[in-house]
Amino acid sequence: MSNEETKYFTVESPPTRRRIAFRRRAPAQSGKPGLVWLCGYRSDMDSTKASALDAEAERLGLGLLRFDYSGHGRSDGRLEDGTISQWLAETLAIVRAETQGPQIILGSSMGGYLALLAARALNEAGESGRLAGLILIAPAVDFTETLIWAQAPEDARRAIMEKGVWRPPSAYSDEPDVFTRALIEDGRKHLMFGGMIRTHCPVAVLQGMQDEAVPYAHALSLTERLGGDPATLTLIKDGDHRLSRPQDLELLFGALERMVAATDHR
Repeated sequence: MSNEETKYFTVESPPTRRRIAFRRRAPAQSGKPGLVWLCGYRSDMDSTKASALDAEAERLGLGLLRFDYSGHGRSDGRLEDGTISQWLAETLAIVRAETQGPQIILGSSMGGYLALLAARALNEAGESGRLAGLILIAPAVDFTETLIWAQAPEDARRAIMEKGVWRPPSAYSDEPDVFTRALIEDGRKHLMFGGMIRTHCPVAVLQGMQDEAVPYAHALSLTERLGGDPATLTLIKDGDHRLSRPQDLELLFGALERMVAATDHR
C-alpha cells in the first residue's frame, strides 16, 4: 500500500454505519512495534504533529497508522454527532483491523484520553498484548466533564441542556467549537479520574506549562493515578497546548525512540 494513499474503513458500531479515512505506513523492518496516532478534538491526520510523526516513522523504519475520527478530516459524519463512545469504538475497530503485533499509541489532547480508554478496553478484552506503550501529549482525560462542563458558565450549561449544544469561540480555528449535550452526557460513562488507572504498558506524558486548554495540573493528576505501570512526565515550561514547535517534536521523538528501544529488552 502506498504510504500517501488514503483508504477507508467501515465501522458498523452505533449509532450509524460510517467510513473512517486512514493512512497506513508499512514498516521497513520486522520485530519493532508499530505506531498509532490519535489526533485531538477537531484535528486530523494531516496535522503538524501527525505529519512530522509520519516522517519520523519513515526514518526509524516503523509502521504507522493514522486516521480521522467521524466528523473529522476526510471521514464521514458531522462533528456535532460525535461522542466519546463513538470515537473510542472507531479507534478500537481500526486498531484491531489495521495493525498487527504490539503498538505504541501516541495521542494528543483528546487523543491522549482515547488512548487511555483504548488501553483499558483492550485489557478488559484480554488484548493488552496489542500495546507496547503510550505516549500522551497534553492528555485531556475526562475533558468533557472537568475541562468543559465544570468550567462552563451558567448560560453555557443552560444552552447545552436546553438547546442541546454550545458553540464557544475556538482558540485554534475560525469556526466555533461544538459541545453537545450528547457529548457531555456520554462522556460521563468514560470518566477515569475516580480511581487508579492501569495501562499495562509504559506511559510517557508530555505537557506544556503554558497550556490554557489542558492545564499542567491535569497531567500531574493523571500521572499520580498511573499506578502499577512505568510512567514518566515531562513538563515543558514554555510549551503551549499544541506542542508542535521543532523543540517540542524533538522531545516527542526522543520519548518515542526510548520507548522503542525499551521494547528490545523485554
